[in-house]
Amino acid sequence: QVQLVESGGGLVQAGGSLRLSCVASGSIFSINAMGWYRQAPGKQRELVAAITSGGSTNYRGSVKGRFTISRDNAKNTVYLQMNSLKPEDTAVYYCNADIVVRNGYFFNDAIYWGQGTQVTVSS
Repeated sequence: QVQLVESGGGLVQAGGSLRLSCVASGSIFSINAMGWYRQAPGKQRELVAAITSGGSTNYRGSVKGRFTISRDNAKNTVYLQMNSLKPEDTAVYYCNADIVVRNGYFFNDAIYWGQGTQVTVSS
């Protein structure tokens, strides 16, 4: 099947930077949009940034100018460069991808999630 594996989370001081990576593996035929979500304790999961297969991007307002999403289609990988981090960015960050899987003559399009990686920003 398909797996998404995130890496790059950790503890950083306010103003610092982190780079998250997410690699998709498995019986992948193609990947459409990919994105990063986050969920802080007691809050709902929210979209941070998304990128289409063609490279168009979308960001939530609070991270614009600080975070950059990118992808390497050859490596089935999406990245999130996070600069000027703030304590309010603290959350578990989840990778998300719209993936088409080929099974013989059939194709199945579904949304997949990674297991999450913790990002903690200290003040």
